[in-house]
Amino acid sequence: MTQVKKAIITAVCMALCVVLPLAFHAIPNAGSIYLPMHIPVLLCGLICGWSFGLACGVVGPLLSNLLTGMPPAAVLPAMLVELAVYGIVAGLCITLIRTGKLYADLYISLVAAMLAGRIVAGIARALIFATGTMTMAAWATSYFVTGLPGIVIQLALLPSIVFALEKARLIPVRYPGAGGSQ
Repeated sequence: MTQVKKAIITAVCMALCVVLPLAFHAIPNAGSIYLPMHIPVLLCGLICGWSFGLACGVVGPLLSNLLTGMPPAAVLPAMLVELAVYGIVAGLCITLIRTGKLYADLYISLVAAMLAGRIVAGIARALIFATGTMTMAAWATSYFVTGLPGIVIQLALLPSIVFALEKARLIPVRYPGAGGSQ
């Protein structure tokens, strides 16, 4: 895929970082429950690679904060760290992992990115952004329990989106000749 096409896809994902939270925030606490900004960042990393995923993970939340006030300034630094790690790890994993099955590659990459982002953001909050107030229980609750619906949505939706984009030939096919058994 050309750098221009990757840049365009990244710009669309950055725009989705602004638009998706607006759609979800009509529901109270929807941002922390459904994690709408995570979807475009993970998608960008999976499709465009780690550097574009990193850019989307940093610029997307900043744009959203500047244009809509979401995420709030108090949450923004830790969220920037989390989403940047999502973009990097999703992009690196999808590049390095080659099981021969698209869905396996996608799920392994997604789970690795989601865990790494949550771990690094939790460490950053504990050591930098919320020193002394971050407990293991608070970390587990805020990053896993509250966001469980969003995690399920991401795991259900993102591999199917990537598969559909491949099938429509909008992104390169990962395993040409593999047929529909991916």
